[in-house]
Amino acid sequence: MYRLLIADDEALEREGLEWIVHRMMPDTFEVIHAENGRLAIERAEEYRPHIIFMDVNMPGIQGLAALREIKERLPDAKMVMVTAYDYFAYAKEALTLGVKEYIVKPAGREQVVHILQQLIGELDTEKRKRTEQLELRDKVSQLLPLVENELAFVFMVDQVLETGAGQLAEWLDFPLDQGCAVVVAFSEPMRSLDKKKIFDAMRSYAKTHLPPCIVSSLIEQHMAIFIRKSPELHDEVWIKTMTLYGEKLCAMAETQLGITISVGIGSAYNGAEGMRKSYFEAVLASTYFETSLAVCHFHELKQGARGGAALSSANGDPTHRSYVVSALQRIREEREQQTVTVLDKAKRYIMNKFTEDLSLEEVAEFIHLNPHYFSKVFKQQFGETFIDFVTGLRIQKAKELIESGAFSLKEVCFEVGYKDPNYFSRVFKKVTGVTPTEYRVQPK
Repeated sequence: MYRLLIADDEALEREGLEWIVHRMMPDTFEVIHAENGRLAIERAEEYRPHIIFMDVNMPGIQGLAALREIKERLPDAKMVMVTAYDYFAYAKEALTLGVKEYIVKPAGREQVVHILQQLIGELDTEKRKRTEQLELRDKVSQLLPLVENELAFVFMVDQVLETGAGQLAEWLDFPLDQGCAVVVAFSEPMRSLDKKKIFDAMRSYAKTHLPPCIVSSLIEQHMAIFIRKSPELHDEVWIKTMTLYGEKLCAMAETQLGITISVGIGSAYNGAEGMRKSYFEAVLASTYFETSLAVCHFHELKQGARGGAALSSANGDPTHRSYVVSALQRIREEREQQTVTVLDKAKRYIMNKFTEDLSLEEVAEFIHLNPHYFSKVFKQQFGETFIDFVTGLRIQKAKELIESGAFSLKEVCFEVGYKDPNYFSRVFKKVTGVTPTEYRVQPK
């Protein structure tokens, strides 16, 4: 039920409008009365009406002044001006308040009903749009962490989707003008830790204390945080800021999670390739363990601030190299496993729906993949295109139905997902070498 506020200093006018509303549109409106501008404002705040009929001339606060104040509090309310005078004298100011309809006293039933029906239509449309927007925002909020993790993989390994780093960064509103990587390395084996708790805590801290940033998932013994460098910050200030950030990460890990971490920080670079370079630097810096300090900036290693031979020894240490190689191998394995899992899900979906009007785009949307990318990896995994796979399923099903003898060829055509019997016959012959009619009479 909608709420209608009728503001008029004449009781007969208010009651007349209410009578029309209840008589012509029963069970549609809860009607609220106000006999002056002040009460109209108060009752608008109390009842939050969907539609307001406001008389222009009332004692005290005038109608347009009341509408102006109500508009500030209820911007979505539909406002109708009621006047016994020439509307055009008020038109300019009324338009600025969003008033699009007016009623000249005495009000006619048809006009009142027409206006109310029109405004209800607008309210319903706006409500539907808000619902759709909320649903879309909810879907986007669920997908954004996946896109964020995908972009982190692009920085850490190489492009894994047809969509490039630039497109992913644009979706996430993460400019690639300049930034660096921070690597959090865990001293304890991950199998003995609560991975979800650690990831949630690290991600929450990163997003809260130094946005904008991109956070990867936990891989091997580390995770990566990619942070955009503010263009106005000088390099020295940036290095100090990032070092302090790393120290706070270490403190948070110890106090909240009860674990010890080391943090490596890469230099700031431009673009996706720059982010990847910074990541490798951060991985290297994270392996420089020192009992008194768990944060290391690659800039310090390069300058020998942690010992003159620090960089050369780290580069030559096979332990450090194997750490990077192991991490990258783990990423590749996880990506391959994720792809296989997603394609298995797609295959099950196809198997359940191949007799329907099924498209590649529908399946790609179901598993949240770009259609072009899905088409490519589907062929790589199963050795045939999506269309050939679906066609194979349909023709195999058609052969079984024909052999059963329970269906006419036209019925078989529709049962396996084809709408045109002639087209079905051509596809059947292309796959089997014979027409459906010829297949039916063949000895089995």
